[in-house]
Order: sequence, then structure tokens, then C-alpha cells
Amino acid sequence: MSRVAVVFTGGTISMVHDPAAGGNVPTLDGAAILARTPGLDAIADVVPIDLSRTPASHFSFPGLFEIAGVIGRAQTDPDVDGVVVVQGTDTIEETAFLWDLVLDRPEPVVVTGAMRTASDPGYDGPQNLRDAVRTAAAPELRGAGVVVVLHGSIDAADAVTKTHASALDTFKSLDTGPLGTVGEGGVVIARSRGPRRRAATDHAAEDVDLITAHVAMDGSLLDAAATRRPSGIVVEATGAGNTSYLLLEAATRAMATGSVVALTTRCASGAASAAYAFRGGGATWVRAGAILCGHLGGPKARVAVAVGLGAGLDRDGLAALLADPPGWGGLA
Repeated sequence: MSRVAVVFTGGTISMVHDPAAGGNVPTLDGAAILARTPGLDAIADVVPIDLSRTPASHFSFPGLFEIAGVIGRAQTDPDVDGVVVVQGTDTIEETAFLWDLVLDRPEPVVVTGAMRTASDPGYDGPQNLRDAVRTAAAPELRGAGVVVVLHGSIDAADAVTKTHASALDTFKSLDTGPLGTVGEGGVVIARSRGPRRRAATDHAAEDVDLITAHVAMDGSLLDAAATRRPSGIVVEATGAGNTSYLLLEAATRAMATGSVVALTTRCASGAASAAYAFRGGGATWVRAGAILCGHLGGPKARVAVAVGLGAGLDRDGLAALLADPPGWGGLA
């Protein structure tokens, strides 16, 4: 039987309703979650690693690298076939992507959680955990990097997005589609993962800002951010990479003081490009020195810039890291 390490960090899967607090609070440790998950022993031999009961919105870069170390040590155990990380769903698309960037062993790493608490009649934690353990034990996922598994969908960490605040099927890979599905019948792989972005480091730049463009926007918000001289600024542009020319002028001032500026789209899928050449269009951003982010949305692009800077990459190295690898996601 396969052996799977399960790292518990908290999140909705660990929460119950507390009348005194007036809402859901982290309560269940790893043992309590496992006790609510019948049938695991028929899937794999589970090795629990109980780290914390931390809401996903509270994670820091140092904390995520600490978890990366725990994952990496579990992967090097010759008796472990795969690793599951249990966490809150609020930031899974960012945390899973960070681990995908910095971990490089073939043993599968599967990130999962729940959209319903243990107090809810529709508690989805046990099924998601069974599916995640089944995926981590599957030889088909060896070498596929970090994936996210919820509601029976297996999605690559660099492609998945939380598309709805509370729906059970919130996690989707809008540009590429899922890697496959998982359920009681096992794992079904629909497509291979393809090339991945990589950045070998154990820390990230803490001072990378994320700014979203919108209608009637000037450059004051970006100028205010730039007064701190941050290492990097990611701008989520409208459409295919376009903004007010005033925002571009502010970004140009920030780049002149040494900040790296990366440009992506605020759209849920697609990519920013240099297709438009009016003032504030994507082409003028690129000419000013901004780096395009491939199909990485704002939160993932911020993680990539922070990790890349932590790895000591120069501008060319960051541009290579942010760009879609050739053949990424099966896209032409």
C-alpha cells in the first residue's frame, strides 16, 4: 500500500461554528480531521504531520517556506510516495504556486482544503482529503509538480484559480482546463502537466505590491506605493494589458527608482500583451520596461516576482520566470 504524508495547517476544513465568537473559528487538529474522514486506510497509509490551525489569509512568505521545508523533508523519506497539504482555500492558488516554484522532487504534492466547515451539513473536507490522498498516491502524478485537488478536479498549481467565493466547484483552470479528475473510482488523467516555472530559493522579497487598474484611474496610488521603493510592483491592467497613461507614467517613475514592474491582466483568464500601442496600451508598457507575465494572474505574478527576486534573478531572469514556458498547459 502507498504511504502518503498529510501536512495539516488549518483552514475551513478545521473550523467549526463558535456561538460566542459569532462565526467559524479554527478548532480541529489533524487527528480530529482524520477521525472525520472514514475510508482513508483503504487508500493509503497516512502519516499525519500536524503543523497549525492557521487561516489561509494569515500566511506569510517565511511561513510558506517553512511549510515548503516540511514538504521537502517528507518527499525525501524513501517510504513516502506523495504529500498532501491541507490548508484554507482563500490563498491556495498562491501557496500551491509558490511551492510549485521552489520544490523539485518527483513525489506528488497535492494541496486541498474545504469550502464548508465541519459544522455544515455539506462538509466537503473528508471527501476532498480522500481524493487528495488518492491523487498523491497515484504514480501518474509523479513529476507533475504541485497540484490542487478539490471537488474531484485535479488542477496544476500555476493554472488554477478560485473563481467563486463559496461554491464547492470554485477551483478551475480557466486557460488550460484541469489535468484530470479523481473520485472513488480512482485518478483519471486528461492531459500531461507540461513545462513548469522554477526558482530555487528559500525566501522571497517581502515588498512586492499588487495594484489593479480601473476606469478613471490616475497614477497617485502607484506613486504612493513607489515612495517605499518596493522591490517590485505588479499591475493588473484592464483587458489585454491596457491602462490610463497616467498609471503608466507613475510606473515609469517607479522603474526609474529601481522597482521592477510586471504587467498582467485583471481578467480571470487570458494574458496581457503588446497588442495595443496607444498611450497606456500594453505595447507602451513594454517599451517603458514593464515585464509581461504570460498567463499568470495578479496574485500568482506577485508570488513569482517575489520568489524570483528572492532567488536573486535579474530583470532577464524575472522575465523568463514570468513568461509561459514553451508548450505551457498544452497551449500553442
